[in-house]
Order: sequence, then structure tokens, then C-alpha cells
Amino acid sequence: MGSRGFAAAVSGAAALVLGLTVANAPVPYVVEIPGPTYNTLGETGGKEVITVSGRDSYDAGGSLDITTVYVHGGPTTDVGLLELARSWFDPTVAILPVEVVYPPDVTREEVAEQNAALMQDSEGTAVAAALGELDIPYAQFLDVAAILRDSPSAGRLREGDRLVSVDGRAVGSLADVQDVLAAGDGAPAAVVVERDGAEATETITPARRDDRWVLGVGIRYSFEFPIDVQFELGSVGGPSAGMMFALGVLDKLTPGDLTGGRHVAGTGSIGPDGEVGSIGSIAQKMHGARSGGAALFLAPEANCDQVVGHIPEGLAVVSVRTLADARAAVEGYARGEDPAGMPQCSAG
Repeated sequence: MGSRGFAAAVSGAAALVLGLTVANAPVPYVVEIPGPTYNTLGETGGKEVITVSGRDSYDAGGSLDITTVYVHGGPTTDVGLLELARSWFDPTVAILPVEVVYPPDVTREEVAEQNAALMQDSEGTAVAAALGELDIPYAQFLDVAAILRDSPSAGRLREGDRLVSVDGRAVGSLADVQDVLAAGDGAPAAVVVERDGAEATETITPARRDDRWVLGVGIRYSFEFPIDVQFELGSVGGPSAGMMFALGVLDKLTPGDLTGGRHVAGTGSIGPDGEVGSIGSIAQKMHGARSGGAALFLAPEANCDQVVGHIPEGLAVVSVRTLADARAAVEGYARGEDPAGMPQCSAG
């Protein structure tokens, strides 16, 4: 090979290497794609997704699917320019700036830990919501999970404190705390907490934020249940399985099949009072639900603006605000009711 041919070959190889390098160079975006679904009434990895002990439970037919999303990019994985270009033309995929999905300077390990903690919290609130729907009593507590920045509780409350009362009123929910503080209209409040096995009283002047009086602490619910419920879902994390977990527990605790043997999927966080909260990536979860075989999808009312215009063909979507709404939709669908006659998401 002459020197000119050798130079051309080298230049071509260099251009190929450069092209591959550019195509695989990380970009500041994340790509969200539909993930697998998990039937809360079935098994995963040879284990039941939901196991109930301490009370009569019942085998349930049909499917109440949890939907998931794979996220590529950010602190979890790197997204290359070529993958980004391919994803641009896929209607089931969402492309978002990385800062929309992840806080700055968060590590992969921190993301995994946060998602695991959120999943654990959603499991507890799902059981609470299901028991509340069935009028089965249980004990509920408010624990201080974090002291927020510039908090009026700094130096007074500690992480791990359990709130007992505020201004003489027993508190078992965030709504209880907010009601007492609102009644005080900013006046100093006597906050009794359980700490290290004893009660302590702290006087705290609440701060005004977002038109509400607050103590400036992050709160985590904890519970004492009359039954034991175990969940098995592998490495899936985050809070969005809560509503479907609650429906699965409810179905396990009642005779018969809630679904009437039909295939239902959904998503939404859940509060212990049964309130269904908004979640992310709902368009991808609807596509995942349809690919998994579901014909009915339960969507949080708070996500309706992201539902309209993104519903895959063959999937009926019902808007729900509470666990009671979700239960009614599934029971109606099991009886053969047309989902089109149930609450819908609208463009307005």
C-alpha cells in the first residue's frame, strides 16, 4: 500500500473512531421507556407479590398490574447521542433534561437508596389505605424524618421524634397538624414528642410557607397493623406502586375476585387516607400496561393533563382520586360496565 493509500486508510479509521465516539458521547438528557408490569395478585421470581398473614386471606384471579418505567441517563446510566436520536422518533419514549428528573449532584447509590425508601413507605401506606377502606382499625403515627432548611423546629425537634400532640390535640396525620397550626394562626405551639422512650415538650413558632403554617419538618408515617403484609417486587423502587398495592391487599382480604378475572393496570401513589397522588412518566406506563395485556388503566386524577393525547389504542383509562374510586372502577369493570361511562380525563 502506498503512502497515500495508507494515509487514506488511517484517516478513514480515525473518522470512524471519531464518529463512534461522538455517537456514544454522554448527553445531558434521560430517556424513559415503558418497563415491565407486575401483577400484584400473582408471583414474581417464584414468590407471591403480596402475602398476607394474621387474618383470613383469599386467592384472587385476574390481574391488578403495577406499571414501571426504565430510565436511561443521569446518575443511573449514560445516554449516547445515537440512542437519543433513535428515541426521538419513538412515541412510547420520553426525552427529558436530566435536571428535570434528578436533583444536581445526586449519585447512583443515592438514587437507589431514595427509591428503595419511597417503595418501603408506599408499602406501609398501601396497607393502611386498604385497611381503612375495609374499616379494619390500626394505629398510625407521625415520625420526624428530616429537619428542613431554615426550619423553626431546628434545635428543638430531632429526627426520629414521634409527634404526640400539638397544642393539646393528639395528632395522627399531617392534616391534624395543619389544622392545629391554622387555628393558632402563627402563635407559638406546644409540641409534645416521644423521644428515647419518654415524652418531651418543645415550644415552636411555626413559619408561613405556601399559604400554610408549618413546623418545617419532613414527616414519615409509621403504623402498627393487626396483620402482617409482605411485598416482593425485586429491585423496583419509588412511590407509584402504592395504589395498585392497596388494591391488591384489598382483593386478598375479601372473598371473590375484585377484577372478575379481568386484566387491569394502573399507577399512583397512595396516602394512608386513600388519597391517590400524581406520579411521573404516565404516558410510558400506559404503553407498558397495554403491552402487558391490560385493557383498563387507572390513572390519578392529578395526572389527567398528561394522559390526554397519549392513550395507546385498545386501552381504556379511568380517572381516580381515591382508593374508593379505584375500587369502584374495578368492581364496575368486573360487572361488565363500560369504562367510557366512568370518570374520564379531559382536555379541559
